[in-house]
Amino acid sequence: MSKTRLIGLGLVFTWFLIGSIAHFVATDLEMTIVPPYIPWRHAAVIVSGVCELLGAFGILIPRTRRVAGIGLFLLTLAVTPANVYMLQHAESFPSVPFWVLVLRLPLQVGLLALIAWSTGAFGAGGKRRA
Repeated sequence: MSKTRLIGLGLVFTWFLIGSIAHFVATDLEMTIVPPYIPWRHAAVIVSGVCELLGAFGILIPRTRRVAGIGLFLLTLAVTPANVYMLQHAESFPSVPFWVLVLRLPLQVGLLALIAWSTGAFGAGGKRRA
């Protein structure tokens, strides 16, 4: 694995490790960003936190890296409605600057690309062929 890809993998790991911890230490805060049309907000926060934690550690193991990468990619897509909800209801989140809410969506696209590339989730970064 190249040094650049290893750095990318480290960034993805760190992002999801910190994010997963937030799901458990700031559950009430995390629940505020779940759109109201999502049932069982508490369960959604806990389950997504567990998935983030499993995915973060899963990408560290070469044997599970690709599957964990796919899982983190899909999970990132699944939580996109929360980012859109926050942007649409920015007044409900006065402690978050509006520009941060706007920037989150393009950054999320970058995160998806980093997950796919660093983990080889969709064949990008698999073993080299002779």
